[in-house]
Amino acid sequence: MNGVSVVFAPLVPWPVLAGLAALAGLLLAFALWRGLKGWALRGFAALALLGGLAQPSVQHEDKTPLSDIVLLVDDRSASQRLSDRGAQTDAALAQLSAAITALPNTELRRATVPDGAQNAGTQLGAVLSETLAAEPRGRVAGVILLSDGRLHDPEALPDLPAPLHLLRTGHAGDWDRRLVIETAPAFGILGEETVIRLKVEDSGAVPQAAGTMARLTISIDGAAAQDYPVMVGQDLELPLKLEHAGQNVVQFRLDPAPGQLTDRNDSAVVSINGVRDRLQVLLVSGQPHAGERTWRNLLKSDAGVDLVHFTILRPPEKQDGTPVSELSLIAFPTQELFLDKIDEFDLIIFDRYAERGILPAAYFENIRAYVERGGAVLVSAGPEFATVESLWQTPLGDILPARPTGRVLSAAYLPRPTELGLRHPVTAGLTGAPPPAGEAGEGHWGRWLRQIELTGARGEVVMKGVGEAPLLVLDRAGKGRVALLASDHAWLWDRGYEGGGPQLELLRRIAHWAMKEPDLEEEALQAEVEPGSLSVTITRRTMQDRADPVQITRPDGTVESLPLSQVEPGRFAALWTAPAEGLYRLNADDLERVMVLGPASAREYETPVASGEALAPLIAASGGSETALEEGIPDLRQVRPGRVAAGRGWIGVTPREVTATTDIRLTPLLPGWAWLALVAAAITAAWLIEGRRRAAQPS
Repeated sequence: MNGVSVVFAPLVPWPVLAGLAALAGLLLAFALWRGLKGWALRGFAALALLGGLAQPSVQHEDKTPLSDIVLLVDDRSASQRLSDRGAQTDAALAQLSAAITALPNTELRRATVPDGAQNAGTQLGAVLSETLAAEPRGRVAGVILLSDGRLHDPEALPDLPAPLHLLRTGHAGDWDRRLVIETAPAFGILGEETVIRLKVEDSGAVPQAAGTMARLTISIDGAAAQDYPVMVGQDLELPLKLEHAGQNVVQFRLDPAPGQLTDRNDSAVVSINGVRDRLQVLLVSGQPHAGERTWRNLLKSDAGVDLVHFTILRPPEKQDGTPVSELSLIAFPTQELFLDKIDEFDLIIFDRYAERGILPAAYFENIRAYVERGGAVLVSAGPEFATVESLWQTPLGDILPARPTGRVLSAAYLPRPTELGLRHPVTAGLTGAPPPAGEAGEGHWGRWLRQIELTGARGEVVMKGVGEAPLLVLDRAGKGRVALLASDHAWLWDRGYEGGGPQLELLRRIAHWAMKEPDLEEEALQAEVEPGSLSVTITRRTMQDRADPVQITRPDGTVESLPLSQVEPGRFAALWTAPAEGLYRLNADDLERVMVLGPASAREYETPVASGEALAPLIAASGGSETALEEGIPDLRQVRPGRVAAGRGWIGVTPREVTATTDIRLTPLLPGWAWLALVAAAITAAWLIEGRRRAAQPS
């Protein structure tokens, strides 16, 4: 294909040429007015001069026609694997590929839409944009999309230069039921109701047999499940009470409905962090001593603790007859604290408390019962613990983990963690800890100067002092916990004596262990998921010397055994990569952990019923169409731009008739000297004619 055109390469700018042309026109008009015989020749000379300045050339172009491009995009996301959508896509893909290839002067371009990474859903807009950007827009004659019409990035859809035809998979009778979690809190207060809003929705051609009721199964941390009938299409508020601190995994599942597209969206998992609504602590200080404020400062510095602190400043033996109304002291509300409201406290601390008749035996009986019901008591013992005024002599002694021998050991000693203490979360990993007695190494802790000798320890001795005597003993009593610290000299660390030590951290751990904080449990199974990946660090904390492999139950029910390696005393761990997203169960001995990787159901299954609603604006703007493949694969035709591009049983692409220029040749209309010759000849002829006229006129 050849093309011929005239192009100009002026020696002066076009405005200058226009000015010269205007000047020539004025001179020519003057010549006509004066009646000069050579005006025509002079006008021809002006034109020749302007033509020479414009330098006209004849341009010869050799052009080659280019083929049209038709984009054929097939959706292979997860929702396309439902029902027979994959077979529909394969059949249409084969027939249309052959039809496009058979069109004259037409090329086929293929693109596939995969599953989006990290549960991003169908990224159809991104694939269309990338595919279109790789091709010359002027050659694109049409886009054919084989898909269910569901996409999750409509904002990425590009403007199309040609018709878009959606050949929709699926069937008109498809329907589905799904469970939707509308709102769920990230944390909940223990013992208080936590509300989760959810809804059961039906979509598509729902049959009457599906009914308006569904059965919902709920379980927390894999415990015994409970069934509830729920109304389809109605917003529901489900109140739950969290029973333990830390992560609570709530799993919801609907009974599958016969005939629905998929049951992958019939379940949901919500992870709620259980927290205490400010820990209630009762601190009872006995005889004033140098470290009395240690416990108070510790607990007051914790924003999550509400502290009630009473100090016995006026014991019975100091009564002097002064009327109570004249004393600037607050009466100790013993009955209210130890009978009426005792269960409101998470922890009771006795700091150097001596039994001097202030609290009757019945109150100590109630404190013991409070611990056995799930409460906690911590005793920080001073010299009075070794006397007849010791708490050991009260009914509370039945649950104390060790008894005093009656000796007070006044000697400088270095507190050390025991072999058991190196594995116990209360004392493991304390900064600057010295090694157990008999092992090499040095610590950075200062010494204490007093210890109450204990014997008959029946709990966990995690620290020792003078002569390997128990210093810190932890134990359980019924459902509660008891801690006994056989010294009142922890405050020396706070004062920096001989370098000090981690006094605040140790006392905080003791208190929080007694209050059953999950991070300080001796036997624990933890799973930490790396953000944005399927890698999980599984940690087993135990007081044993070894840990059995963790049994991992996958979402499909298969079980995998994962061995653990010791990373420090009492702590075993392994890095594990899950094969896919979903709900996993971890089991180790009697411990169970529920772990959620990604959503319980993929984003692809949120709305699985096929629909072209999201693509309708782009289809209309491009002049394309939407066709259901269950009605048959349409024929393919070529139609002129601006014509209707679809009809009953057919779809069309618009030939673009684009060409590529392969060669350009320029030939000057006249060489420069020829233009000058024309100008000179015309001016000379005009001069001669006008000269003869003047000579012929009478003088």
